[in-house]
Amino acid sequence: MGTTASKLPKDLLSEYQELTFLTKQEILLAHKRFTELQERDDRQQGPGSRVSMTKILTLPELKSNPFRKRICHVFSTSELKDGSLSFEDFLDLLSAFSDSATLEIKSHYAFRIFDFDDDGTLDGGDLEKLVNCLTGETEDTKLTQEEMKQLINNILEESDIDKDGTVNLSEFQHVISRSPDFVSSFKIVL
Repeated sequence: MGTTASKLPKDLLSEYQELTFLTKQEILLAHKRFTELQERDDRQQGPGSRVSMTKILTLPELKSNPFRKRICHVFSTSELKDGSLSFEDFLDLLSAFSDSATLEIKSHYAFRIFDFDDDGTLDGGDLEKLVNCLTGETEDTKLTQEEMKQLINNILEESDIDKDGTVNLSEFQHVISRSPDFVSSFKIVL
């Protein structure tokens, strides 16, 4: 009576299991957490309703992630480009960050998250934003302009195989494939 399981039809649950790297329990938990974030009025609207990025970012699992806003923008299918998520967007996000997702899936989404200008390459501007997200932008942690330039040059020296001044998806995946910790650290668990 009124449980989360009864709100998610069995056929839809089976479909979500087939289309994601999530287990039945993980999908049901995701549905419960997503429903808790929805406004009461939105719950009545059904499966197409969306939760604002502001509310999604209240989840403890995302709250302290330096890429939280980029994550929402990458997984959002909203035509408004506002970072809001539908339940299916939310499942896609959790699936890509799950332990069961493949290196190829994880690296593809990591690349999209790090591609701040959405142009399909990681250029100096993207790399600077990436470094600032990781180090923080306070006076104590922010790199000097010279340190930043040197770091970006080092990253490009290591990653830019075709020497065009940017890192494309293939080059990024090549670098990630040499990082054994990437798959285990690129995760969000509810």
